[in-house]
Amino acid sequence: MANSASRICRVGVDIGGTFTDIALELDGVLHSTKVLTDYTAPERAILRGVEAVADLAGIHLGEIRQLIHGTTLATNALIERRGAKTALVTTEGFRDVLEMRTENRFEQYDLNISLPPALIERADRFVVRERVDASGKVLLALDGASVAVVVDAIEKGGYESVAIGFIHAYANGRHETLVRDALLTRIPGLSVSISSEVSPQMREFERFNTVCANAYVKPAIKSYLDRLVVSLKDIGVVCPVFMIHSGGGIVSVDSASEFPVRLVESGPAGGAIFAANVARHHGLDSVVSFDMGGTTAKICLIENYVPKTAKTFEVARTYRFRKGSGMPISIPVVEMVEIGAGGGSIAGVDSMRQIRVGPHSAASEPGPACYQRGGTKPTVTDADLILGKLDPDNFAGGAIKLSVEASRKAMVNEIGSEIGLDDIAAAYGTCELVDENMANAGRVHTVENGKNIADFTMITFGGAGPLHAARLCEKMGITTFLVPPGAGVGSAIGFLRAPFGYEAVRSSVFNLSRFDWAAANRLLDDMTKEALGFVEGGLDDKEPVIERTMFMRYSGQGWDIPVALSFAKFDGGSAASLAETFEEAYGRFFGRAIEGLEMEIVSLSVKASSPLPPAERIGSIDTGNQVHSTSRRQLFDAASGVFLEAGIHNRDELTAGDVVRGPAVIVERETSTVITAAFKAIVQRDECLRVTRI
Repeated sequence: MANSASRICRVGVDIGGTFTDIALELDGVLHSTKVLTDYTAPERAILRGVEAVADLAGIHLGEIRQLIHGTTLATNALIERRGAKTALVTTEGFRDVLEMRTENRFEQYDLNISLPPALIERADRFVVRERVDASGKVLLALDGASVAVVVDAIEKGGYESVAIGFIHAYANGRHETLVRDALLTRIPGLSVSISSEVSPQMREFERFNTVCANAYVKPAIKSYLDRLVVSLKDIGVVCPVFMIHSGGGIVSVDSASEFPVRLVESGPAGGAIFAANVARHHGLDSVVSFDMGGTTAKICLIENYVPKTAKTFEVARTYRFRKGSGMPISIPVVEMVEIGAGGGSIAGVDSMRQIRVGPHSAASEPGPACYQRGGTKPTVTDADLILGKLDPDNFAGGAIKLSVEASRKAMVNEIGSEIGLDDIAAAYGTCELVDENMANAGRVHTVENGKNIADFTMITFGGAGPLHAARLCEKMGITTFLVPPGAGVGSAIGFLRAPFGYEAVRSSVFNLSRFDWAAANRLLDDMTKEALGFVEGGLDDKEPVIERTMFMRYSGQGWDIPVALSFAKFDGGSAASLAETFEEAYGRFFGRAIEGLEMEIVSLSVKASSPLPPAERIGSIDTGNQVHSTSRRQLFDAASGVFLEAGIHNRDELTAGDVVRGPAVIVERETSTVITAAFKAIVQRDECLRVTRI
């Protein structure tokens, strides 16, 4: 055995709605496990999982050199409204921005439309007299008397956390800082978040929501992370702990504690990084990642080996998949679209006697009916079990024994008896509904981006992703999908592939006809220092990769597009080249540029990250020898509507060049890959399953 001091051991931990996934990489070799998420104390599941995976790898906990963590805890706190008692302090006249929203109706003809309630109730929103204009000029100085009144009210109200969001604070945050200082002078232990640090971007509705969300989850997330670090040390894990953020980079625990809203999409972001890394090794420049876990299913478009990103997204949508029905968060994020339910999503019958799945989930407590942990409602996992996709004796590596009888009973009681179906028909309907909804949402998302989803290769992962990928590809016309090694814990592995990185985004309007390039350079310099300040601890002696992006529009437009900035400094001739670059980008987005209109920059982004190691290209294996299995079971084929005899293969026993023709199921510890009759799988040199249409 090599000297433990020279061994490279890193751990990725992803807390999901149903399972907590652990991936340990020891000198390039991966070991992984899944444990049920503990909702009472999430760190307990991490401790159990880390100890279990260390045993699998045959190492002591003290040999772990780095632990990278992603979690949905911030997301769940926002969705379930389980946060701190929070107040909002804002500019006089803007108290009701959170409820006024943007005045858009996301469902124009719904008379009973349900808008998400404001995160902070009106009684907990306070105003002070101050005013700054869009350029940062102070129009009305901060009124000390109104600040004193607000500080008194917050102290008497017993608030745990305060969000401060002033109009145009993205251009000048001085007044926000002064109010924070006044609050902390009076109440030293108070948690305070200010919008000019959390999200210095224009559009007050999105910015106010973001700083409120940060303040709302900050005390709980900080407490959780503090407990986690101490608990890990107690069991012998003394390495640094880092967090993955929504933009797909790694930051310190201290940074994550200060800006926890950046953790909202951290787990799924790891999955997109995982898929992008696989795409780089296989030379696939047009990929759609499909991540289906226990609670949700998400897709992400990955082109030229880079996941699609955005600077805003929504959480807690009241209408599933409907843009505008959720809470907007304006932070840099890997853009993933929720396209369906997860394995634990509950199925039922609605008032129209139609099967519906989700949004509620059985999660890990009590779990699907087949878990025999108290759950009585049918879920997607129960349907998969009835249709032969899962082995009841070998689920999660045999750690959880599944009951087919419990699944059948739940399916008949909640669905079959309501609409006259037997358990198989009810399970078939449940899976078809989920798969069709996901296929439709995937098609719509790619069309909105000017693409055809049939032109993409799918990379699938998550505990339920490989179970549904083949049927999804049949529906969407995709001819090839890949199932990488460790797909069941893909997001956790993605954490180990992520760079140290942070993206600073700030709004500042620069009209190109009177471009103040010196001011723009000062802003870029400040943003570069900010971004580097978050990642310098992870750079070692490497040179950081700096990416600069402008968000531009024609003057008067309400929407902007990203335009890559190819140089580090502006000069007197920059306006002309920026105009040309913008018009080229605009033409790619909308077909043609518009002549004669003013152009402007509205926001700038600077992303600093550690360089990725070069990817070794893996040549594709397209032919090989078909392998046959002596183990077989009945597998329902949705395309033909009947059960077929399917071969059962253990993935650990397959080698490069082996061909498995459908119908078949390839099983492994954390997931199973269903190969329908229309597909065949070929094992690649990196043990990836390349599944293609026959």
